[in-house]
Amino acid sequence: MLDSKTLVVKIGSNVLTQSNGLPDLDRMKHLVSQIQDLITSGKKVALVSSGAVAFGRQSISLPGGLNPVFKKQIWASTGQIRLINQYQELFGNLGQPIAQILVTKEDFRDRKHYLNMKNCVEALLQQGILPIINENDTVTITELMFTDNDELASLTAAMINADTLLLLTNVDGIFTGNPADPGSELIEKVASSMPEVSSYISATKSAFGRGGMLTKYAMAKKSASLGIQVLIANGKREGVLTEFQNKSLRCTWFEPNKSKHAAIKWLAHGAHYYKGEITINKGAKESLTSSVIRSLLPVGIIEVKGDFSKGDIVLIRDEDHKKVGLGRAEYTSKLAQELMGLKNQKPLVHYDYLYLFDHE
Repeated sequence: MLDSKTLVVKIGSNVLTQSNGLPDLDRMKHLVSQIQDLITSGKKVALVSSGAVAFGRQSISLPGGLNPVFKKQIWASTGQIRLINQYQELFGNLGQPIAQILVTKEDFRDRKHYLNMKNCVEALLQQGILPIINENDTVTITELMFTDNDELASLTAAMINADTLLLLTNVDGIFTGNPADPGSELIEKVASSMPEVSSYISATKSAFGRGGMLTKYAMAKKSASLGIQVLIANGKREGVLTEFQNKSLRCTWFEPNKSKHAAIKWLAHGAHYYKGEITINKGAKESLTSSVIRSLLPVGIIEVKGDFSKGDIVLIRDEDHKKVGLGRAEYTSKLAQELMGLKNQKPLVHYDYLYLFDHE
């Protein structure tokens, strides 16, 4: 486990929710105290917290026949107030100022918007204010939702150049079988060179959250590939963050690769919100994936799909329709169509804004 200066702590629904679906205030208070200890020790912490629906369910009774999407929106919107007020009271008792940030996937899609958000969070951290981040459930619909808060936490860690992402769930980490099975063993380290371990993971989703351990594993691998150490640990464990601080925590630890620069971290998470698709020929693919760093030139493009503007994320495919990478378009889809196949033109994707899947 490496030293950490800037970290994102994600608290899952199952950590803050009791078996009856109501909020676990004792657990919340316990974790708040430990987060405060991390901040007092000099670490910059951003908190991604689930739990709004549990607080909403506690306070608002809804008819059984109501549309499930409306139910979730009502509980999330009413519960978010109670969740943040609870955090404000608990952190306020410790003298720690907090800020609330509600985001959608759209906030991460646009580079300018993304940088505004990044600057806001970093300014809060500089001033010793704890940002508490959650999805704005009331305005998102299924196709625009984050997979769950693990994805949001992973995006946040990449955005603020955190060195550590700590995903708190209701088990100690990833096991070689069902965690409830006495024969299952905890996988304590996932090295970058290790073979795939996802075959061990149950696809079962959590009772109160949208995602499951497979989502956590995918996000952890993605973050580790970008140079962020990731820990999946049990948020219901007494002193979990104290043990993290002491480097004695029982968890699954993902070894980070060499850190990527900020623009690449942004692009790496763009697989769900690209605006267009670019198909390239064999020569262009060989050029992009060679050991020499190169930009994507129009001469190697054989098809342009979608309507995108300068600055939008585009997906790059090869002639067999396999995904090659993601890039930031340097000009519009209209101009890309006009320049397609022509030599001596400016790059559509500059190498500084090119993320290749082959390099994950």
